[in-house]
Amino acid sequence: MQDIYIDDIGEGFPIILVHGYLGSSEMWKFQKEYLKDKYRIITPALPGFGESSKAKSFNSINLMAKFILECVEAKKISKFNLMGHSMGGMIVQEIAKISGDKINKLICFATGSIGEIPGRFETIDTSIKKLKEEGIKKTIDRVPQNWFVKGKNDKNYFLCENAAKDVIEDTAINALYAMKNWNGFDNLKNIKNETLIIWGDQDKSYNLDQVKTLENNIPASKLEIINGYGHNVHLEVPDKFNEILGKYL
Repeated sequence: MQDIYIDDIGEGFPIILVHGYLGSSEMWKFQKEYLKDKYRIITPALPGFGESSKAKSFNSINLMAKFILECVEAKKISKFNLMGHSMGGMIVQEIAKISGDKINKLICFATGSIGEIPGRFETIDTSIKKLKEEGIKKTIDRVPQNWFVKGKNDKNYFLCENAAKDVIEDTAINALYAMKNWNGFDNLKNIKNETLIIWGDQDKSYNLDQVKTLENNIPASKLEIINGYGHNVHLEVPDKFNEILGKYL
């Protein structure tokens, strides 16, 4: 896997963490620090993003899911816990569809069952249009601040800047089309894994209806709401997020 970055730290039962749009392996910084003494933590940077920015990106959630499964297979891991954030949450749902028997516990974080998200701060078509008009640098400056209640003033906003600084326009557009064209609703009832859903109630990307759809349709699911924080609650209040995660695992 040329130009692909996969962080692999700690020892114990494996947990795979899948980042979201414009993300990187580094976006899980505080979760890696929290879990590394008990778990083997594997955090790939998706092709085209973060530390894998030089790799050719994918334009479908299914291909991204298969990429994660290839990473896991290459490390000879047959069973694992799995968490995905935002677009990564779509990817882990797709992994559950393809190879659900390999997943021990599933965590769907700040995500939903469809890519064209009602109530998002802007439609995906608008994001694509603005990206083509204003370019990748302005998009990176404009979009990630919506993921924090404090915007660019959040103390950990710098992690978003680090993650996105080398992303090219084609990668960003491919991912937007991948999300827009994905729909996992019909498969929710088929997810047999124990599933935790985590959501910040100030999330501008996914509203309560989206996470309740997951809770109401995934048979063995539980919803945890963190009040007062946004789409990147794992960076806004990592201690609170990690406490919920740790209890579940």
